[in-house]
Amino acid sequence: MNMLQAHRGPDGEGLWIHPEALVGLAHRRLSIIDLELGNQPMRDKYGNYVCFNGEIFNYLELKEEIGGKYETTSDTEVILKAYEKWGRECVTHFNGMFAFALWDEKRHELFCARDRFGIKPFYYTVNNGCFFFASEMKALLPFVDEIKTDIDGLKDYLTFQFCLSGKTMFAGIRELEPAHYISIYNGEISCRRYWQVYYNLDWDHTEKYFRDRIEELLYESIKLRIRSDVPIGGYVSGGVDSSVISAIAADMVKGENFAGFTGKFDIGPQYDESVYAQNVADEHGFPLYQLNITHKDFEENIRKVIYHLDEPVAGPGSFNQYMVSRLAAKHRKVVLGGQGGDEIFGGYTRYLVAYFEQCIKGAIEGTMNSGNYIVTYESIIPNLVSLKNYKPMLSNFWKEGLFEDLDRRYYRLINRAPDIMECIRPELLDDYDPYNTFEHIFDAGNVEKGSYFDRMTHFDFKTLLPALLQVEDRMSMAHGLEARVPFLDYRLIEFVATIPSNFKLKNGDMKYILKKTMMPYLPKSIQERKDKMGFPIPLNSWLKNELKEFVTDIFSSQKAMQREFIDNSGVMQKLQSEGQFGRNIWGLLSLELWQQEFHDRADAYKRISV
Repeated sequence: MNMLQAHRGPDGEGLWIHPEALVGLAHRRLSIIDLELGNQPMRDKYGNYVCFNGEIFNYLELKEEIGGKYETTSDTEVILKAYEKWGRECVTHFNGMFAFALWDEKRHELFCARDRFGIKPFYYTVNNGCFFFASEMKALLPFVDEIKTDIDGLKDYLTFQFCLSGKTMFAGIRELEPAHYISIYNGEISCRRYWQVYYNLDWDHTEKYFRDRIEELLYESIKLRIRSDVPIGGYVSGGVDSSVISAIAADMVKGENFAGFTGKFDIGPQYDESVYAQNVADEHGFPLYQLNITHKDFEENIRKVIYHLDEPVAGPGSFNQYMVSRLAAKHRKVVLGGQGGDEIFGGYTRYLVAYFEQCIKGAIEGTMNSGNYIVTYESIIPNLVSLKNYKPMLSNFWKEGLFEDLDRRYYRLINRAPDIMECIRPELLDDYDPYNTFEHIFDAGNVEKGSYFDRMTHFDFKTLLPALLQVEDRMSMAHGLEARVPFLDYRLIEFVATIPSNFKLKNGDMKYILKKTMMPYLPKSIQERKDKMGFPIPLNSWLKNELKEFVTDIFSSQKAMQREFIDNSGVMQKLQSEGQFGRNIWGLLSLELWQQEFHDRADAYKRISV
C-alpha cells in the first residue's frame, strides 16, 4: 500500500495523513488508513500506536490505579496503559470525551472507540479493501467512489434535522455511534456497544437524597473538567444549564480567573437574554464578554458554518455557536458548556405539550391516576405560560387529531417533514421510513414502558444530543477552542436516569429537581424564568427584510433549481410565510448550502495531494 503523505481540503484547511500515523500495515483483505483523527500518534514499548482526539479527564486517577512507569504526563499515554491492562474494556474506565484508534501490534488488530455520548467525532468508510477513518467527513471524501447524498440519511434529516443510527448525509460514510467500538481483526470488521444507560427507577429515596447526590456528582464532574494548563471560560446563555455550570466553575477557580461569553441580537427582547447572563456573572464575580450578532454576520459566515459542520444538523443554533465561539477563542482555549441538561432533566417545551395532551386524555377517560402521568391538569395549568411562543407548534400538532399511541404522538411532535412536503420530490418518499428507526429507539428495552417522560427524554438523549454535540465540537474547534460539557459525566447520567419523572417534571415545572438543587447558584431572575427560548436566531425576520435578497439568490441559482430531491421553487414560495421561530426554511437553506459546498464542488474534494 502506498504511503500517503498529506491531504488538504480545497480551501487549504488541514486534514493530514502523517506517515507515522499510518496504522496501515497491509492486513489481509483490509488495510487501515488514518486521516488525522487527532494529534500526533503515540507508540508504546510493545509497538502499539494510538491516535487520539479529546480528553480523558480522570487520567490522573487512572495512572494511580494502573501503576507502572510513564514516559509523559499526557492522558494519551494512559490510553495505551489502560489497553495493556484491560484490553477492549479499557473504554469503560474512561471518563471523558474521546475518539481514538489503537493499533495492537501483537494481535494485528485495530481497535477504534468513541465516548459514551458522542462528544468527539469518528467517521469511517470502507473502499477497495481499505478502512479509512477520520474526525471529519470531508477528509474521507477523496476515498469514496462518488460524492453523493445518502437517501436514507436525507430522509432522516428532513424528518428530524439530524441522522439516526450511524447514518450520515454522505453515501458510503458512516459515523461510529456513541458508546460503541469497532475492532478490525483478520480482515473482518465488528462493532459493539460498550455502555448503555438504564432507566431503572428508584422509588425508595426522597427528593432531598436525589438533590444532594445531583449536586455532589455535578460538582465532581466540573472539578474534573476544569483541569487545564490554561485559564477556563464558559458559554453563558442566561438559561439554567449554562448558568449553573459557569457559576460553579467560577467559584472553583476564584471568579476573575474565569470568563463568560454570550451573544445577543439587538432587534427585540425576545432575541436578547444577555441580562440574565450578566446577572450570573455579577453574582459570581467573573467578566462576561458579549457579542452583538447581526444579519451581516450571518451573510458573511453561514457558508463557513456549513463547511465546518460537514453536513447540516440540529437547527440554527450552530450559527450562534460559531459566532460566540469566535469571541471566546480570543480570550480562552477551553470553555465549559451546558449541553445535555435538557435531555437528561427534561427541559424541552415539547415534553410539557405532550403531557398536557395526556392530562386532557386522562381527565376525559377517568384514568388520571393510572400510569405515570406525573402531573395533573389542575397543576399543569399555571405553567402553560411557557407555551406562549409555541402556539403555531400546538396548532400544527393537534390539527391531525389527538390521543394516538404515545410513540405516534411524540413522533408527530418532532417530525418536521409534513410542513415541507410540497418541497420534497415524490421519488424521495419510497422505501425507508424514518419512523421505523424512531420506534426502535423510542421503545428501547432500557427504558421502563410506564414512563412517557423517560421515553421522550431517552430518544432525545440518543439522537438529538449527539447532533447538538456535533455542533458544539465543530463550531468551537473551527476557532481552535476546546468545549467541555460537565453534564455529560457518565456517573451523573446513570444516576439521573434512576430518578422518577415526578421529580424532573413536577407540577408542570420542567427540570424541577435541577433548578431546586442549584437554586443557591442561580440569580433570582433565572430561578423564576418561564420564557427561556434557547438563544433563538431572528432568521425568519431577516428573511423578510435584510437577508431577503441573499437567501433568494441562494435558492434561485441554476443548480439550486435543478436539485434531485428538493424542489427549491417550492421553497422560494415559503420564504415569506415561515413563522417567527419556525425551522423549516433554516433546514432547507442548510441543505442547499451543503449541496453547494460539497456536491457542486465535488471535484475539489476528490483531489488529493500525494
